[in-house]
Amino acid sequence: MAELIAFFSRRDENYLNGTIRMLDIGNTEVIAGMIWELTHADLFQIEPMQKYSKNYNECIAQAQADQKRNARPELTAYPDSIAAYDVIYLGYPNYWGTMPMAVFTFLEHFDFTEKVIRPFCTHEGSKMGSSVRDIRRICPKAVVDTGLAIRGGCVKQSGKDVEKWLKTGGWVSDNRRD
Repeated sequence: MAELIAFFSRRDENYLNGTIRMLDIGNTEVIAGMIWELTHADLFQIEPMQKYSKNYNECIAQAQADQKRNARPELTAYPDSIAAYDVIYLGYPNYWGTMPMAVFTFLEHFDFTEKVIRPFCTHEGSKMGSSVRDIRRICPKAVVDTGLAIRGGCVKQSGKDVEKWLKTGGWVSDNRRD
């Protein structure tokens, strides 16, 4: 079974446990790394051509403006194809109740028919929001599995939750480490 971890993550200033902190690695990227450790799936980072501000408050204003105008930001790259993948782990932070608009761009670029999408997100209280419903709307012929929501301030302690989520869905890769 071929698997892909496609994720959007943002380093720099982030809101964690009630304070703004500088991150060298974004929270969603930390979770993507944990999934990789358990599955050895291929990794792909979803990156918009125009990056969000490093400043947290400016970033959330930009993200909200993108959402209000239903933007589809241009991405720096795409995988050549997703045809070989059976399972796509799709990661993102919850921005204003759903995925960042760059993730919408990514999803609309490919045909996910008969693919299993396993969404995971980081958040500071809003969990998955409407993101699973949005994925199902954009990818109506995909199987959208139960999502995993991890509070951003807890990502480094969430390894057991990630492992349980992978096992519960029955999608732990055959080529995982023993």
